[in-house]
Amino acid sequence: MDTLLETYFDFPGQTGKYFGKVRDVYYVGDDMVVVVATDRISAFDHILPAGIPYKGSILNTIAAQSLRATADICPNWFIDSTAARASVGYRCEPIRVEMVIRGYLTGHAWRTYESGLRTLCGVSLPDGMKEHDKFPEPIITPAVKSDKGHDEDISKEEILEKEILSEKDYNLMEKYTRALFQRGTEMAAARGLILVDTKYEFGTRDGKIMLIDEVHTPDSSRYFYADGYSERQAQGLPQRQLSKEFVREWLIENGFQGHPGESIPSMSDEWVETISNRYIELYEQLTGEKFDKERMRSVPEQVVDKTTRLLEKLKI
Repeated sequence: MDTLLETYFDFPGQTGKYFGKVRDVYYVGDDMVVVVATDRISAFDHILPAGIPYKGSILNTIAAQSLRATADICPNWFIDSTAARASVGYRCEPIRVEMVIRGYLTGHAWRTYESGLRTLCGVSLPDGMKEHDKFPEPIITPAVKSDKGHDEDISKEEILEKEILSEKDYNLMEKYTRALFQRGTEMAAARGLILVDTKYEFGTRDGKIMLIDEVHTPDSSRYFYADGYSERQAQGLPQRQLSKEFVREWLIENGFQGHPGESIPSMSDEWVETISNRYIELYEQLTGEKFDKERMRSVPEQVVDKTTRLLEKLKI
């Protein structure tokens, strides 16, 4: 299948590179980055064995739209998208804390709740809730990168006690998180969707806290269809989801949650196509645009050419 799994680009003024689980980051000059969204897919902090056609272009396009639509709320790293799967922005120093905000009892929160616990990241969870029920108000359940690279739950109190962040910086990030989630909720509602939960990552540039990474994509966020949500909850039926959660559920059903000794199951061509189609479905629902496979292919040569032209325009 037509996928981009690895990149080895050399942009003008390039000073270094970093390959993440999904994105390849190229450092350019002293203050810029080129972020290329590959078609790799990860879950439970592991890269899965098959790439997903068009996934990188979908992630980059949705993230670019959301970053533009929320720039009035919080300063962010984004300058421009140079091709379907690539963006240029400001280089920031990442903050270890990820701000996860949840409007509904779903995913990791539900699995924690179902185990009998009623506290998540120091936040008390009400008794008597069902899977996918809406919280009285959105809750923030931060995560922090451990030395091993995995995301671990952490409370606000622990963040301050361990001096990972100052109280001032944490409170500002919390303020940004709630405002961004409200904007994302409104944007989703306009497209017939419910923004269930999402995560925001922040960094610093010249001492200022800025939003970095992807925003409101199917990798960082979970969506339900608004139509039929209440009826399905009342009847105890599964919600119609648009997110990467169905991939996690498939992995769990096949005995993999990233624990030691577990093996990632093989992915058939049919399953890969199913995943790709789900990403395309979310793209069309969230953007209101018909997905154009030819325009969204964004071959490596196009990425290099268009990105180089933008860097030259920015005089990097």
